[in-house]
Amino acid sequence: MNPLVAGLNRVGARQLDTERIKKDFPILNTKIRGKSLVYLDNAATTQKPIQVVNALSSYYLESNANVHRAIHDLGARATELYEGARERVAGFIGASKPSEIVFTRNATEAVNLVAYAWGRRNVGPGDEIITTPMEHHSNLVPWQQLAGATGARLRFIDLTPDGRLDMESFYRLLNERTRLVAVSQGSNVLGTINPVAEICRAAREAEAVVLVDGAQSVPHMPVNVASLGCDFLAISGHKMLGPTGIGVLYGRADLLEAMDPFLFGGDMISYVHLETAGWNEIPYKFEAGTPNIAGAIGLAAAIDYLEGLGMEQIESHERQLVKLAMHRLGELGYVEMHGPAGDRAGLISFNIKGIHPHDVATVLNEEGVAIRAGHHCAQPLMEWLNVPATNRASFYIYNDEEDVDRMVQAITRVKEFFRHVIV
Repeated sequence: MNPLVAGLNRVGARQLDTERIKKDFPILNTKIRGKSLVYLDNAATTQKPIQVVNALSSYYLESNANVHRAIHDLGARATELYEGARERVAGFIGASKPSEIVFTRNATEAVNLVAYAWGRRNVGPGDEIITTPMEHHSNLVPWQQLAGATGARLRFIDLTPDGRLDMESFYRLLNERTRLVAVSQGSNVLGTINPVAEICRAAREAEAVVLVDGAQSVPHMPVNVASLGCDFLAISGHKMLGPTGIGVLYGRADLLEAMDPFLFGGDMISYVHLETAGWNEIPYKFEAGTPNIAGAIGLAAAIDYLEGLGMEQIESHERQLVKLAMHRLGELGYVEMHGPAGDRAGLISFNIKGIHPHDVATVLNEEGVAIRAGHHCAQPLMEWLNVPATNRASFYIYNDEEDVDRMVQAITRVKEFFRHVIV
């Protein structure tokens, strides 16, 4: 058994040994204002274990070369590592073949790739795109732009009062004009886990394509594209222990084959003459220029680390933490939490009446607790919540009950500091 996974908890799932896990993350030894760091901003980006840092260093020190077509040994070694990373990603999410994995800069670029390369060819006047009010701007603005450019119409699934998708609303919207459904598997504000497998089944019957934003799900729970039945999946590497600047688009091979390239230049071509050019096979026709080789290698190392822990164990660990945190915050009496009460991802968005989230986050930073404050790139959802912004605490593999205690204690300091405005 992996030494980072300890014994059984009360429900029979193996627990993460957070004390040992923390040792793999040197940054967690950082002092903030003289206090030990409690990092609860994982929905924005995760910290990197030494294993990922070493993978990056090893590539640059031992295998640094450009990939593909090189004759020399360093080039062959770099290509093997890069394509090996593609295979690791494919296996991690259950893709049928590595060629269904396109490396991008981030999940945002993955969504934009689909909006341009698939959307401009397949969406036209009178067509409809279904999405939700809880989407990150990265899974909303590209569809706004596509609709504006093609004459298509955006339709939005209603939300229930507790922040879930109203599936009756979805079924009312889904019709023969629907070309695309774009939905996040997990909300980065509400913590809602959406029923994407059900959405994919219904969309397939309507002959519509589904893009799933997996930025807040793939790092935190088992995700299998075959089980979900999605056509596209966008992934963010830096939210799952990997480096910044690396993302993934999973796409069904037949869809990718039929799509035009998004960017043009080197490596994405099969031939070039002065006035004509032909495109490379998938996935390479979507990876113009020198890719983020080190980023892909670091992402593979991150996947190794996560799979060593077990995605089921990670999901269970986070759900226990968020349940504890919601209970502790609920006891305070002056904290308003947003999103479903149960069956949710490992994050909490909350407000303290009369205090702007930026002020709350500032006080918590003084106590060494790092949370997020703002609209979290989800301004339409802030409008739905009728708040300008929220605080957000998001948990990951190296967080534990002591971190929850530190956060709650820091929030009581907010009450002391702003006692004249809290009612």
